[in-house]
Amino acid sequence: MRGLTLIVATGDIERFRAALALACAHAALGGQARVYAHEAAVPLLVPGADPDDTALPAHGFATRAQLLAEAHQAGVRLIACQTGLAAAGLSFDALAAGTEPGGLISLMAELGNDRLVAF
Repeated sequence: MRGLTLIVATGDIERFRAALALACAHAALGGQARVYAHEAAVPLLVPGADPDDTALPAHGFATRAQLLAEAHQAGVRLIACQTGLAAAGLSFDALAAGTEPGGLISLMAELGNDRLVAF
């Protein structure tokens, strides 16, 4: 199965949740998946509560924090844009477990035959 690389380019929580859900589904099917949080998306890698967290489970949806944990358990590689990390003033230690630093050049260099999807 071809790998799946997802680039999240904005700080939109719903798009980020969709990217995580897609990566988790791909991993559940046995594929390798990576989620790259570019610039403004990096703060979404910080675990924590979101305004809609109480409504999501009531409708059968996972929260961002739950999806981050599920992605880590499923072996999805979470990659934080180093420039975005600096711009947000975040410490690498604040990010979700298993998150690694990276950049677009290394991401593209390792792309191989992965499908590439941007959110």
